[in-house]
Amino acid sequence: MTHLKVGDIAPHFKGLNQYSNQIALDDFENKKLILFFYPKDNTPGCTAEACNLNEHYSYFKKNGFEIIGISPDSEMSHTKFIEKFDLSFNLISDVSKDMCKSYGVWGKKKFMGREYDGVHRTTFIINEKRIIEKVFSKVNTKNHSEQILESYK
Repeated sequence: MTHLKVGDIAPHFKGLNQYSNQIALDDFENKKLILFFYPKDNTPGCTAEACNLNEHYSYFKKNGFEIIGISPDSEMSHTKFIEKFDLSFNLISDVSKDMCKSYGVWGKKKFMGREYDGVHRTTFIINEKRIIEKVFSKVNTKNHSEQILESYK
């Protein structure tokens, strides 16, 4: 769904995390960033994805990666989600859907014959120079960390 591809400059983003602190792309200068967009806190697929990334958080951190999740949920929803699953990374609230739209992950979806607008689950790996290094549009929620790590072999 996204219009962005490997080699593109990552669009700037900024938003509030679960503690109402502003987080922006500029905060990750000289680091690689795993930026994952997901539909909704506390749903089965989104929980599996976040928990899988969290299980490998220390490995990613040790290897120069930061992890940020973005969804249209509120800051309060993110706080509850993080506390419930003891997540180690920030989640940014995108209630306006501006970040989702700039990354091309907001659009028409179909579920059980019903069409609606929503987030297309997508992960971007952004390198130290703000260049998109990898795009995962077919995310394996239960094994997303492995999917990312395998792509570097």
